[in-house]
Amino acid sequence: MTDRLRAFEWAPIRGVWRRELALFRRCWASSSFASLVEPTIYLLAFGFGFGALVGHVAGYRYVDFVGTGVVATATLFTSIFPGMFNTFIRRTYQHSYDAVLAAPVDVHEVVAGETSWIAVKSGAYSCSPILVSLVFGLRPGPGVFAVPLFTVLTAAGFALFGVWASTVVPSINSFDYIISGVLAPLFLVAGTFFPLDGLPRWAQTLAHLNPLYHCVQLVRHAVFGFHPLADLGHVGALLLFIALAWWLALRGMRRRLID
Repeated sequence: MTDRLRAFEWAPIRGVWRRELALFRRCWASSSFASLVEPTIYLLAFGFGFGALVGHVAGYRYVDFVGTGVVATATLFTSIFPGMFNTFIRRTYQHSYDAVLAAPVDVHEVVAGETSWIAVKSGAYSCSPILVSLVFGLRPGPGVFAVPLFTVLTAAGFALFGVWASTVVPSINSFDYIISGVLAPLFLVAGTFFPLDGLPRWAQTLAHLNPLYHCVQLVRHAVFGFHPLADLGHVGALLLFIALAWWLALRGMRRRLID
């Protein structure tokens, strides 16, 4: 195979989606349970646990503040974990990609197909905290219908980041370094559970480089009212993250599968 990428063809991507759909039909119950219940537990524990002590934060009821923030947290975990673990297992143990690439499918089409599937599925699952928050008094504006768009964008970036991570670790146990050293800081310093205003200036600056922070802001603004100029900046940051993660993921997968 040459190093020059041919143009995208939709037939291979549809084939990857059909394969993912067939696998999803076999394990939808267990995967959906974890993806839906875990963020709901976060919402209930933090929203009503701390919410009993902290009534309002940054002008919002604390349960509403957390309910919108947990959407981004759910997006992170339901996208990056499949990107990391599924890709590593399929490449290293199952050798699924060897069979796929024997067909007229290129690496960039495999990456696009799998990560777009993860992004759409994660984007849908991640809206569950909003639905739970409605039961507990959240009153969103009409912009709430844009939330799935923001979660899909964020999930696409983190799915691609997970694919790239799967190509640089020497073993599956090495994911612990990424989970503890990368995901934990992203998860905690994104404005999910507390405003960033109380952090030192340098920490606030670093937080603005966190893609999850931009997702939190977009979701919160969609629910409570858009800030057009700021939100364009947040969308631009997510698109830049997707472009960088795409380049890294494609380069890593081609190195592992072709070179």
